[in-house]
Amino acid sequence: MDSMDYIERVIEKEMLREIQRGKSILLLGPRQTGKTTLLNRLSKDLFVTFLLPGVRQKYEREPESFVREVLALLESKKKLLIVLDEIQKVPQIFDSIQWLVDEKKVQFVLSGSSSRKLRKDPTQNLLPGRVVHFHLDPLNLNEFKIKDLEDELLYGSLPGIKLLKSNQDKEKDLISYVEIYLEEEIRNEAVVRNLPAFGKFLELAAEESGQIINLRNISREIGIAHSTVADYYQILEDTLIAERIEPFTKGSTRKKLTKSPRYLFFDMGVARVASHQPPVLTNEARGKAFESYVGLQILRMLRNKIPRMNLSFWRDPDGPEVDWIVNKGNEIIPIEVKYTKKPEKKHFHHLQTFLSEYPQAKKAYVVCLIDKIQKWDRDCYAIPHSDIREILE
Repeated sequence: MDSMDYIERVIEKEMLREIQRGKSILLLGPRQTGKTTLLNRLSKDLFVTFLLPGVRQKYEREPESFVREVLALLESKKKLLIVLDEIQKVPQIFDSIQWLVDEKKVQFVLSGSSSRKLRKDPTQNLLPGRVVHFHLDPLNLNEFKIKDLEDELLYGSLPGIKLLKSNQDKEKDLISYVEIYLEEEIRNEAVVRNLPAFGKFLELAAEESGQIINLRNISREIGIAHSTVADYYQILEDTLIAERIEPFTKGSTRKKLTKSPRYLFFDMGVARVASHQPPVLTNEARGKAFESYVGLQILRMLRNKIPRMNLSFWRDPDGPEVDWIVNKGNEIIPIEVKYTKKPEKKHFHHLQTFLSEYPQAKKAYVVCLIDKIQKWDRDCYAIPHSDIREILE
């Protein structure tokens, strides 16, 4: 990507602030979200990428050699900032990094596109208390003004995809993304033995993105054990392709609230292509896609907020449901999503039920296609999808 095309990322200033106060950073995010571009903008003393096989194999064989090389650099500089890209490929090097950090002569910016290897081994040193964690998502509404919602729903918001002019090129690159994920992340890393079954699972999981999952239904469809389906979803989480969204069940007198999670694919375009859907949306598909899109935008804007907030949903199979719940600690915010330019009173019914059952919920929102915010009954508002950020302030 040309520097002229660079889209400033919200977390860049926060990362620089942490570096200036002497902290090291662990930056995780899916492939092609712009991690390498962001790292290249840092004023660093050394950049090492473990994507290169020769480099990776060298430090796998002898991680201590990294310490010796850094000590040699320290003879000419009192303090170093070192960037290590795709760190998950050489987890053996974490002990060396810890020693150098504890010596207070080296700061690190570590990046990775998967946490699978880092989480798989319970003894793995993840530098507790020594690094500040950041997560880089595709573009959010604070970074890129949405000019065409349909384009966003069809092709997503990966920076490299967003900057392409041709829809045909976008489609080709998204197809390549899914193929590379299966080949490099799954086959080459030997994550699963049955790649065809995982490929079918990936298609179904992408098709069901944003929906409440039923492991047994998916297992019957593919012909594998439901426990294997659960393992496959964990792989999607570990490789940062999908995010698990837990149901909101706190403080309720309802007995049948849904306990199963939803999974959101990290990008709308990747989800559509992985589910083998063409770049065309039916009215029904458009409504579902819009709900997922709003959930993703909320997730991205919540990601690095302090204090921490989280996203959930609320559903009684025999009664009301609310698409998204933002938990801000002492306050919870229920959010319904409607693909309409004309909100109606019926769109607020479930929100009003939620407000009556949860006194810590002060306001409720319907996110839709209107141009300006509207006040409805009993602390309920209709709000444009482009103004989602205002809900979270």
